[in-house]
Amino acid sequence: MTKPKRILVAPLNWGLGHATRCIPILNALLENGHTPYIASDGVALALLQKEFPNIECFKLPSYKITYAENGKNFKIKMIWDSPKVLKAMAKEKKKIKQLVKELKLDGIISDNRLGVYSKKIPCVFITHQLNVLSGNTTWFSSKMHQEIIKKYSACWVPDVKEKPNLTGKLGHLKKSKLNIVYLGPLSRFERNGSTFKNDLMVLLSGPEPQRTILEEKLLKELQNYRGTVLFVKGKIEDKKVQKEVALPNGKITICNFMQSSALENAINSSKLVLCRSGYTTVMDLAKLEKKAFFIPTPGQYEQEYLARRLDKQGVVPFKNQEEFELDDLMHVENYQGLTNFSNPIDYKVLFEVFSNVKENSEPTSTSLST
Repeated sequence: MTKPKRILVAPLNWGLGHATRCIPILNALLENGHTPYIASDGVALALLQKEFPNIECFKLPSYKITYAENGKNFKIKMIWDSPKVLKAMAKEKKKIKQLVKELKLDGIISDNRLGVYSKKIPCVFITHQLNVLSGNTTWFSSKMHQEIIKKYSACWVPDVKEKPNLTGKLGHLKKSKLNIVYLGPLSRFERNGSTFKNDLMVLLSGPEPQRTILEEKLLKELQNYRGTVLFVKGKIEDKKVQKEVALPNGKITICNFMQSSALENAINSSKLVLCRSGYTTVMDLAKLEKKAFFIPTPGQYEQEYLARRLDKQGVVPFKNQEEFELDDLMHVENYQGLTNFSNPIDYKVLFEVFSNVKENSEPTSTSLST
């Protein structure tokens, strides 16, 4: 039997997606007898603290990432913020060095936190972006990202290696010397065959100010919606707040956030989901085999690529935020919806990376789906 390991799990605080896709990994660590710790900041840390109140958590320096109000300025804003990110990464490295020593860690799982790494123990990097889309600088941003991934013992990609897959060129390289392990899509949810209670579910997340901009736009558009709406703002706060608002031809129930079990039931019991095209959301909806409509975050190349790709394949329609109107939801009837093609992950085999000496790992590209 493998000796139990002490593993630090550290997701990036960029919306809720990185944190939520770490939930099945944290559950698997517990189920396999390991001792996980959580490190993050902001809403990502707050969400995981609510989900795992018995796991010890640590606050990491914030990257202080915010979106530009105008999507066209997204790249400029990212470049402008880069000194803050680099400064936070330097502080993050010091904090990780301290935690490795004090907690006597056996391994680290970093979900896109670039400063979460130690030379002394095996470290894994989770990403679905082996290629980082950035417009005319995609080659450079992808190369830089791959150079960072190289230092890790393994790179876990939450997608399948073969076609069809969810990420397309984001999560697949033609040639690579990286130690890539394809996990299959990661989701904290299970399909439960619930009957539909909501005609439409709105599920928001992501950094400000774009989350609020979309919230305000959709609440205005939905005044003329015919049917029942569940509107989840994606704002992680101390207490859950819920209210009902009557519409001329239906009603809308608005709540600030939902924890995993309630959210799973809500999505299962909703006929249609309107949301961002963030990759974790795509994985969750595929697991639940849902019909959806996407509004990608303005200027975020990854979300725009995923939305265009799934629209072109006839899976899910999308519309840009500025152009979206309520009547656009009618197009969903002409799309097939997302399909679940994931297989169970052999976590016992997956976690063996923390029993191996990093230098002995051979670069490869494998799949851990069984």
